[in-house]
Parts: sequence; structure tokens; C-alpha cells
Amino acid sequence: MNRRRRVFEGRSKVLYEGPESGTLIQHFKDDIPTLDGKNSRTIDGKGVLNSRICEYLYKRLGDIGIPNHFLKRLNMREQLIQEVEIIPIAMTIRNVAAGKFSQRLGIEEGTTLPRSIVEYTYKSSDLDNPLVTEEHITAFGWANPQELDEMMALALRINDFLSGLFLGIGIRLIDFKVEFGRHYENELMRIILADEISPDSCRLWDIRTNSKLDKDLVGKDINELVEAYHEVARRLGILFENGPSKTQGPVLVKND
Repeated sequence: MNRRRRVFEGRSKVLYEGPESGTLIQHFKDDIPTLDGKNSRTIDGKGVLNSRICEYLYKRLGDIGIPNHFLKRLNMREQLIQEVEIIPIAMTIRNVAAGKFSQRLGIEEGTTLPRSIVEYTYKSSDLDNPLVTEEHITAFGWANPQELDEMMALALRINDFLSGLFLGIGIRLIDFKVEFGRHYENELMRIILADEISPDSCRLWDIRTNSKLDKDLVGKDINELVEAYHEVARRLGILFENGPSKTQGPVLVKND
């Protein structure tokens, strides 16, 4: 791994130069940011779980025609992906009021929203990823109106599909974050889904108990967070039914 050229490193992933032009290797780390977002903790096996969950979801999204950067699994925590020009806008699709959204608007957490709400943030850790509007995005050239329309259409399709998928396994999709990139092939460019979808980028609540199965557990006992991520993977069918104890690393099986 040390011989590979590092292209980018974020809080939860490292991107390395891929074996062929136009490809990258996406490595999922075991780090998770603390609640203040300024530091991180290491949780053994988290990267493996996120890699497998993301792989499963991207394959399912690909099956319904959502273009995304996933190419294939390389190992339990690394994926071969298509290289894209990331659009510096993260889109958060909200179905239920939670987290900072509830605090910002004074809406009780757990309130179902009248319709899905999409918010934009400018990807800048130095600026604490501020909320922006379509006017900001187009005025500063981060994306043009046509690209924004395409991103919105894809985001809403993803939300419809994932809401149903998680509902089928007893999980409520509260909200989630997606990012898109421009993929160039010869003279053609298209917008495709990039980054990741995992419990690190979603809020997932058990339908019956409203217990949290996502990164919001980071301020609590580490074993509780690991167990929650395991539970999501188990319900998706990518863990052995009788998984390991909390003190062991995750045991996963290959999806054929």
C-alpha cells in the first residue's frame, strides 16, 4: 500500500491511484469523526463494514439505472472506482427531522416532513461545509443549472429506492448525504454518483424502536456503534446470521 500514490485523504476514506488510467482505489478507514467534527476515533472493522454496505447499495442502485463510480471489490475494505471530477456540493436528502436540521428550524426530532427536502452544502472543511442555495452554486460556477437538475433528479430517485429497500428490512431512512462527479469518456460527460452511502453518511432508525443504527452513536459506547453497523449489514444480508462477538472483527461473506 505504501508504494501507491495517494491522491486524496478524507476523514473516512483514502483514494489511491488506480491500476489503469481513469480509475482510483477507494480505501475505507476505521476512523470516525467525533461529535465536534474536529477529531476522530478509530473503530476496528468499521471500514470493512462501510465498504461492504456501500458496495451492496451501489450495485443495487446500478441495477435500477443509477450511474455510479463503483467498478469492483478489490478486498474487504477497498474498491476499484471510476475517477471523476467531484462537484464540490454535497446534497442532503431529508425525510424526517433530525440532528442539526431539527435544531436549526425548531422542529421536534422524529417529525416526518411534508415532503422530502434537499439541502446543499459547499464542500469546504475550512468553512465547516456551509449551507448554500442554487443561486450560490450557479453564480460561483460549482455546477450549472442543467447539472443541478440532473443531480436533483438522481438524488430523488436514490431516495425513493433506498427508502423502500431499508423499509423492507425494518429500517427507516431518516436522511442521507450524496455527492456527484463528472465522468468523462472521450468527448462525453455525464453526472454519476460518487463518494459513499453507508451508516457514516445516513441516519438509519429501527422502525419499531426508533433506535439509531448510524454515526449518531459516535458519542456513546464504541461497542454500541459497532453493533449498530453490524446490524445494518446483517439485515442487508451481507453478514453471517450468527456473527462474531463484539470484541472480534467482523466476519463477512462474499456476495456472488
